[in-house]
Amino acid sequence: MASKFLGKSYKTFLNNFVSLTIFLFLWEILSITISSPFFPNPLDVWEAFLILLLKGDVEGISLTTHIVASVSRVLLGFGLAVVTGIPLGLVMGLKRVAYGSVRSILEPLRFIPPIAWIPLAIILLTGCARYMLIIWLGAFFPILLNTMAGVQTVNPTLIDVAKVFGADKKTIVVKTVFSNALPEVFAGMRIGLGVGWMCIVAAEMIGGEMAGLGWLILKYGELLNVSGMIVGMVLIGIIGLLMNETFLRVEKRVFRWRREVTL
Repeated sequence: MASKFLGKSYKTFLNNFVSLTIFLFLWEILSITISSPFFPNPLDVWEAFLILLLKGDVEGISLTTHIVASVSRVLLGFGLAVVTGIPLGLVMGLKRVAYGSVRSILEPLRFIPPIAWIPLAIILLTGCARYMLIIWLGAFFPILLNTMAGVQTVNPTLIDVAKVFGADKKTIVVKTVFSNALPEVFAGMRIGLGVGWMCIVAAEMIGGEMAGLGWLILKYGELLNVSGMIVGMVLIGIIGLLMNETFLRVEKRVFRWRREVTL
């Protein structure tokens, strides 16, 4: 079993390594073909990363400061989305009347891109609150809708069995309904975190504070430092990937009973 797992992990690593190598090779060829100072090659981007890592940005702010600023803002907004989206989704999934009462408000709101709220957030809020609002808007609806869907797909037979054994409403909601809806809740949280991470980058570009990966990309863009911009973009992608992979690993560990379909 262990050798089979290691063999699968090695094959996955090898496939990813080959894909990355091909991508970098094509990037290098394209940079030579275009031959423009605004289209750096991979080595230029690597050098820009080392400078940013060792010396900081043009303002002297360290790379760690930018990363911590962005991640902390996302986690705060995401936490707020979790504590509001899950309870509301649970109630709306259990009570169709509750969903019908707020549907006319929530449905139009969820189609408004979080980025569209940025000017209003800048006018009405200050500091971290403006970022938290944008992230909350991005993460809230995936969590809400997935929680609702998870609750509504719980097998009614499970609830009937719990009632037969004398379970009260609180026990049924927590141990039967919510526990069976957890896979969908986790999926909503993972999607919400990803959306929130994308939103914070846009918010930081016009948020006014001199910290964060979004601000870093904007600053290097103003200086026409394309290599620095790409460093910021790559870091955003890597951190987003790490967040997603962390959630996937937690999901697989918690919900081992769920079978994966592979072809």
